[in-house]
Amino acid sequence: MQGFFQSVISQFETQAEAVETFRSGKGRPWGDHSTCCFCGTDRFFRPGYEACLIDQWIPALDGVEAKLKAGAKVADIACGHGSSTVLMAKAYPDSTIHGIDFHEPSIIEARAKAAAAGVTNVEFQVASAQDFRGEDFDFVCIFDALHDMGDPVGAAAHIRKALRPDGSFMLVEPLAGDNMADNLHPLGQIFYAFSTTICTPASLAQDVGLGLGAQAGQKRLTEVLNQAGFSNVRRATETPTNMVLEVTG
Repeated sequence: MQGFFQSVISQFETQAEAVETFRSGKGRPWGDHSTCCFCGTDRFFRPGYEACLIDQWIPALDGVEAKLKAGAKVADIACGHGSSTVLMAKAYPDSTIHGIDFHEPSIIEARAKAAAAGVTNVEFQVASAQDFRGEDFDFVCIFDALHDMGDPVGAAAHIRKALRPDGSFMLVEPLAGDNMADNLHPLGQIFYAFSTTICTPASLAQDVGLGLGAQAGQKRLTEVLNQAGFSNVRRATETPTNMVLEVTG
């Protein structure tokens, strides 16, 4: 919750810009927010990753854990400050984890965190999900970020091309129902608030500007993934805050 409070404060810091963004509907790039927003977002999601990523989410996927233990090529798309990247690098020292984000200040912070953690099996690049470099990845993951992207279909299509034929894509998104009424509870209200001031404007500021928002739901997310060419989408597991989708084919 401290990360949530920090993120709320970040929106008060730039309240005038938020009002104009909402009034105009023109969108607002992720990089236009205060640094408190980036730190708060990482602080909000990191405890969930630390509690669940290695012990629950990856083991719930078909054959992925064994590949990572043996040594795999992994892409962590929209890695932000690199918390998930570093967690996987520490848990799977024989794998190489590529942290990718279009926000250069976040990549700089991610490199510093990796260095502080003493992990050497990581590589970072500044790139979007639609144009990152690399191919033949065994495993690709996105944590709480696909809904922020202007062109999530294009991003997923690029990921599909970058995967090996037997590769897997893990999509972690906020736990949301397919209908608005399903999301009218305290956590859903938090996610809707984030979506209104941060997520949807970030998407609208990018090419295509699909504007999925933080409460897209599995049905809408599956439609996006199917449009990108993936044929198999299943909910591998979930927590009170997130759904974990295994995407293949």
